[in-house]
Amino acid sequence: MAQNGLLQSDELYKYILETNVYPQEPEPLKEIRALTASHQLFFMGTSPDAGQMIEMLLKLTGAKKTLELGVYTGYSLLLTALTIPEDGKIVAIDVNREYYEIGRPVIEKAGVEHKIDFIESEGIPALDKLLENPENKGGFDYVYVDADKINYLNYHEKVVKLLKVNGIIVYDNTLWYGSVAKSEDLVPEVLKQGRTSVLQFNKALATDPRVKISMAPLGDGITICRRVY
Repeated sequence: MAQNGLLQSDELYKYILETNVYPQEPEPLKEIRALTASHQLFFMGTSPDAGQMIEMLLKLTGAKKTLELGVYTGYSLLLTALTIPEDGKIVAIDVNREYYEIGRPVIEKAGVEHKIDFIESEGIPALDKLLENPENKGGFDYVYVDADKINYLNYHEKVVKLLKVNGIIVYDNTLWYGSVAKSEDLVPEVLKQGRTSVLQFNKALATDPRVKISMAPLGDGITICRRVY
């Protein structure tokens, strides 16, 4: 269980989930999490403890117009749709609609699909198209990014322009299975490219004057950014 998080103790992670997270997790999210667990790429799903923090951020900021880059089966997408107001909107971008269709029946059953505008596309061209509309610049309250790590810096440059001042961006996987703190020779080959990209991204984010950041060791590490200007 703890292989998806940073806690080295399965027992401790299980305690956090069972005591703090699962009791407040809405039934539709439990259902979509169960569907995802049987998928071969289950590890790509948003962890429920990170989701709990995201829900709180959405409520605290009163987010209404949101953007999600990287959907997979839709756990974080459904969480956002359940949390934002009835007239809230989510632009959801993913290169693979097939994965989204796995969770879509749960989203439909939850009665929140009308809030979602799903765009099947690679991230960069979809973001560029959004930026073509002047109304989108500074028009989003909240952005969630859980897509290909090699493009995180490229995504950041675009989503900052789409985000309003004092809006929130959440980047997932910013500790990359804990590999960012390991010597490269100890990192499995399958993680090396992602590790390099995440290290570069984390360093750049820490010196970006446009945002204030907080890295939280939830799931695989999430970095919360607030746009300053």
